[in-house]
Amino acid sequence: MTGELDINILDPHWQQLQSLLRVGQGHEASAYLKLGVSVIAADPWTGEPRKRLVSHAFLEVSEPDRISTSPLHVTWSTRGYMRLLSEAMNADLMPAIVHTHPGGAACFSEQDDANEAELARTARLKGTRGLASIVLGGDGSVAARVWAPSGERVIAQSVRAVGGRVQSWSSGKPAVDAPHLERQARLFGRGFNAQVRSLRVAVVGCGGTGSAAALLLARLGIGHILLIDKDTLDETNLSRVHGSRRSDATSPTNKVDIIEREVLAAGLGTRVAKVIGWVGEPELRDGLKSCDFIFGCTDDHSGRLLLNRLAYFYGIPVIDVGLRMRPVPGGHDIFGRVTTLVPGQPCLLCGKVINAQRAAEESLERSDPAEFHKRKQEAYVIGAGDPAPAVVTFTTEMACVAVNELIAALTGFHGEGGMIPNRARRFHAQDDRFLGVAQSPVCPVCSQDHYWGRGDVQPFLDVVG
Repeated sequence: MTGELDINILDPHWQQLQSLLRVGQGHEASAYLKLGVSVIAADPWTGEPRKRLVSHAFLEVSEPDRISTSPLHVTWSTRGYMRLLSEAMNADLMPAIVHTHPGGAACFSEQDDANEAELARTARLKGTRGLASIVLGGDGSVAARVWAPSGERVIAQSVRAVGGRVQSWSSGKPAVDAPHLERQARLFGRGFNAQVRSLRVAVVGCGGTGSAAALLLARLGIGHILLIDKDTLDETNLSRVHGSRRSDATSPTNKVDIIEREVLAAGLGTRVAKVIGWVGEPELRDGLKSCDFIFGCTDDHSGRLLLNRLAYFYGIPVIDVGLRMRPVPGGHDIFGRVTTLVPGQPCLLCGKVINAQRAAEESLERSDPAEFHKRKQEAYVIGAGDPAPAVVTFTTEMACVAVNELIAALTGFHGEGGMIPNRARRFHAQDDRFLGVAQSPVCPVCSQDHYWGRGDVQPFLDVVG
């Protein structure tokens, strides 16, 4: 097994794992997980391979399989373990065993090493992708590793519990404290700066909201930013793309190049990777899968549709931003929206943010422009109309709202639930609304857990075409 390893545990599964510490009543307890696998051939910042595991399903150790337990040990029958191996192998998932250390810190003892070596040998003979092991400490700590089919033991560099709140545990050295972030540490504590320095964040769309979000993230201390946009700057963008200059429009410059220039010029230690292209291109998959958060600042429906599925398949929180501005009789309708996407919360389809017809038309325009324009002339497609109104103060304000949701995920500053699923700001009415979006019972993305944490599948995101 090559490259770094990290593990994302989706909040529904994390809550089930936490229950092990409660029901054990001071004795060790155990459970199983099935993990989706995300293979990253080349991290966009280092070029090195990485692997991420994502929790797909939690399985209890059944009562008949429990043999004995104490504050220092737990044993159980291998009947359920053999079923776990078979199910994982058939679904191309990685099996995982979980146990608790209720009286202390999460660590791997010599006894764990000996027991797991035999379990890993069985998993290897069964033909699985390896065996993961996770330990939960009573002090709140977490440790994890993988026994690769080769027999190699690989320590997870980080483990994250991913939901409205995002908690993380790292096995590596803490980030060096940055003096320029000292004042935000006074509010959220020293650990906050270490968290943000460790994050990899993508900004999809570098226009009015995306440019503001990217520069805010860099000043917040985010360690790695991935910029994705296919467009060059034109004169109408100058009023709202942060960091842009008239010379960028005179000699058309890619928006990602502008934002990269400004982030690096600030000299705050943020590493920037960039891609000039549409978010759905296969070449971008490694970059997206490498991220810990993704900001959706694009106005195309097909791009949103892809990010909507990716959030659930890979357990990567997506913070989606949208604005609508239009004059109406006697005034103005100025509406901003921030939606956060994590398994367990409703998706953009259920919130009716994505227009499936528009998404299909945008895909047709990219893949077959001649056919698209033919259908447009025949009024079979809506097509792209006149540019929508845009004002820098409104786009920037919604970028701030979006970045604050990331801070809420890390700190819970506006509630233990962390990120707000749906916030709508009506500028003209001077109010915020927190929309209760119901999950459609037939939504294949968010209301059924079949895709949650599924990781890599063929075709990508289980989408044909």
